[in-house]
Parts: sequence; C-alpha cells; structure tokens
Amino acid sequence: MSDMRKKKRTTAPTAAVQTLIDAAVAHRLRRFEAGDGNFGEHAAMVLDVDPALLLKTLVVQLPSGPAVCCVPVTGRLSLKKAAAGFGVRKAVMADPRDAERATGYVTGGISPVGQRSLLPTLIDSSMAGAPVVYVSGGRRGLEIELSADDLAAVTRGRFVELAG
Repeated sequence: MSDMRKKKRTTAPTAAVQTLIDAAVAHRLRRFEAGDGNFGEHAAMVLDVDPALLLKTLVVQLPSGPAVCCVPVTGRLSLKKAAAGFGVRKAVMADPRDAERATGYVTGGISPVGQRSLLPTLIDSSMAGAPVVYVSGGRRGLEIELSADDLAAVTRGRFVELAG
C-alpha cells in the first residue's frame, strides 16, 4: 500500500501566508489597492506605515544561483555588500523573469517567505530586533506584518548590512 498523503486544504491567499500559518508565526495581513510602480513606496503611503520598516524583496544572482536580499524601500541594495554577506566575490540583480521562476511570485509581489524553494536570504541589519516589519505577502496589494526576528527565522535569513 502506497503512502499517499493528501495536500492540506488551505484558505491562505498565498504560499507566503500559508508558510507563516504552518510555522505558527504571528503575523497580520494588510491589503491595499496596488499601484503600477514603486510598489514599496506606494504600499507604505497607502498603508500609512513607516517606509523604513517596509522591506522590498530583491532577488540577486550569485555564482551558486539565486538568493534574496530584503532592504527597506527607503534604501538601495549594495551589490558589493550583498556579495560579501553571501561570502562570494560578485552578486548581480537577477533578471525579473528568473526571479519570478525562482520564487514562484510575480515582480512587485515577490515575498521572502514561502518561495518555491527556500533561497538563501539576507535582511538589512537596520531591521535586526524590529518588533514590526512589512514584507510582500506574495502578490501585489498584500503586505505581511511580522517581527524581524520571525522573518529571519522563517526564511533562515541573516541580518547583515545591505543598504548602500
């Protein structure tokens, strides 16, 4: 007799949210009307949250494959710092199509949580210990509010200086 396991039925709107539910991570969903560009800045304005606590999820390409960097929407990712954080000589921004393929999410809605396969993840050190941060919920118009420590735990992420 084969061991056929049924998939859990879920009412979670995205894989990111389901991952948090499965891991029993405290979180809150924040929905809003998504804009057409500057997704993070738009989200911060519409949700009336500090943009320094709203993280953009950027996919970079390393010699070993794709990886994720989470930086505040108010900052810019330093590829040099990202490479150092991952312990490699060079990191480049991933092509948007490659980022979508690697994560299972669409550009503007890429979440660091619940990706197709868990990608190596770095979170900007300015977020370490923050009781509340916001990340994409896995689609445009959906943000997840959670603690920075929970974000690091669920993504197996590390806090390093990333903003340049």
